[in-house]
Amino acid sequence: MRSITKQLLCAVTCLSIFIQPSCKKYLDVVPDDVATLESAFANANETQAYLFGCYAPLQMLADIRRNAGFTTSGEIMFPYPLQDQSTLGGPGGDAGFSIIRGLQNSANPVLNFWDGYNMGLNMWQAIRRCNIFLENSHIALDLPEFQRKRWNAEAKFLKAYFHYWLIRMYGPIPIVDVNLPVNASIDEVRIKQQPVDSCFSYVIRLLDEAIVDLPPVIQNLAAEQGRISGTIAKAVKAEVLVTQASPLFNGNPDYASMKRGDGTRLFASEYDDKKWERAMNACKEAIDAATSAGADLYQLRISGGVVHLSDITRRMLTIQGAFVDSWNSEQVWTLNPQFGWQYMASPRVTAEAAANVFAVYSNLSVPIGQSELFYSSNGVPINEDRLWDYKNRYKLQAGDDAHAYYIKKGYTTVKGNFNREPRYYADVAFDGSVWFGSGNLDDNNPNYVNAVNGFAAPPDQLRYNATGYWAKKLVPYQTTFGQNSVQQNYSWPFMRLTGLWLLYAECLNEVNGPGAEVYKWIDKVRERAGLQGVVASWSQYSSNPDKYNSKDGLRAIIHQERRIETAFEGQAGWDLRRWKELQNVLSTPLLGWNVFNRTTEGYYQIRIAQQTAFGVRNYLYPIQDYDLLTNPNLVQTLYW
Repeated sequence: MRSITKQLLCAVTCLSIFIQPSCKKYLDVVPDDVATLESAFANANETQAYLFGCYAPLQMLADIRRNAGFTTSGEIMFPYPLQDQSTLGGPGGDAGFSIIRGLQNSANPVLNFWDGYNMGLNMWQAIRRCNIFLENSHIALDLPEFQRKRWNAEAKFLKAYFHYWLIRMYGPIPIVDVNLPVNASIDEVRIKQQPVDSCFSYVIRLLDEAIVDLPPVIQNLAAEQGRISGTIAKAVKAEVLVTQASPLFNGNPDYASMKRGDGTRLFASEYDDKKWERAMNACKEAIDAATSAGADLYQLRISGGVVHLSDITRRMLTIQGAFVDSWNSEQVWTLNPQFGWQYMASPRVTAEAAANVFAVYSNLSVPIGQSELFYSSNGVPINEDRLWDYKNRYKLQAGDDAHAYYIKKGYTTVKGNFNREPRYYADVAFDGSVWFGSGNLDDNNPNYVNAVNGFAAPPDQLRYNATGYWAKKLVPYQTTFGQNSVQQNYSWPFMRLTGLWLLYAECLNEVNGPGAEVYKWIDKVRERAGLQGVVASWSQYSSNPDKYNSKDGLRAIIHQERRIETAFEGQAGWDLRRWKELQNVLSTPLLGWNVFNRTTEGYYQIRIAQQTAFGVRNYLYPIQDYDLLTNPNLVQTLYW
């Protein structure tokens, strides 16, 4: 639950060269470094260094450009076309965002984690390295047995997680439990995909084996920050089982006909409700472990220099801080690499930032549809709230006293920005919205977003926000952009306690249906957001007041709650896939405002910011065509 050690980070940096794409095919399962194994495991120090090399691919997964949960979620889009290749790290850095535009292909797949191309990592090399460690950790004679067991458990966790990452992307995959010998024949190297349930079972077995020998928490933070704990492993196990129980993998008719060449079915054709039971039990075990380890809701930690801070702003900073304040008690699992793309998520809220086009790019754009996902101030969807004027949400309205800490008083924006829940104002910035921070820590006279006057879209049409909405959640209030920009860097959380609560609520509903126990876990999340519980909110304000009383209705509530709570965290893309709901989200173009217009009336004209193309085949990724030629035992993902 803590950051990675400097020693580990150094090893990751030094060893990252080994995860570059290899020209070898099949699965790169034949080790090419046998001659160096004796020296690599000569003593405890060298063995630990090799283990840190096993961590390297995991740390690189914190890069949002590589995470399909972020780039293909529909909650963030990247404007096209752009001529400036310096955005997002140069050519290819924005590749993941192209998938929702229909540009995925099997000849040269985007986010290729099978071979390590197009912003993907070669997961088979990562798995091979874990196997090498497990096969050779006994060589170091000065390594105490208790330490060896723990290090082996870490390697097992990493191997399990790398397999899990591949399963989420490709479905049925080969299982590489041991490395093949150097003299393996071509036929031996041409291994086969295993049924998807067998793949999940293998991952769970590895995690169970690892949990036994992992410490519940990391005690020596100075030396071991960032190492895997038993609590992290239990939380990941819960997520794995929830994924297996979800519609994409549990009796999905879309993939029922997918078979190997020998006739083996790769997807179970029947739905199994027992999978939800196993996931439910794992979620509760993970929550109990996290609680015992000290996990709790985040408490705001304020830096110096604050002039005035209202209770309203304090709540918004608490909601945001749960994500951007690194290694806090709410973050069950965090990866160390610092989030380096704050300038892509921030608007220009000062004249100094607007004058320096290289200080802020703003390209990470939030579609109007994502902004409308957040609830009204009554805690229900805006299209269900009987008291919220959904029909006239695009009409213009000036900021008032009641919203002074959310919207600049007197500034004209759209009506849809008024009377929204606190998470909306904490997570999303828009034309006229207040921006506490960026050098101004007085919320009686704060900065604000002046998008109509060109702060959203400079004339170069390169460093601009395409929709008029920004992922404010990703930019800590301490960050300042201008002639001398200063970023408050933070490590990327892979799992927060509130997300784990909502996974448990999801399982409870699928197993037992609606009831007090399910509402309890949803309401714990809503309470921190300043909202009433599910029953009270829907009963009083929703046009569908009984929605929470049916399993289907409560499922929809839980799904929306999770999308709101984990917005922009790299979770939604995976959730929408496993729920088989991403196709619905991307069935219509992503919309935004007319950001290049310099009048209020002209700016607030809805335009298509990006066309989308996402069909059934996009739920799972294609294997590169060349891999199918070199290994005839592989079966291409259906529909590719």
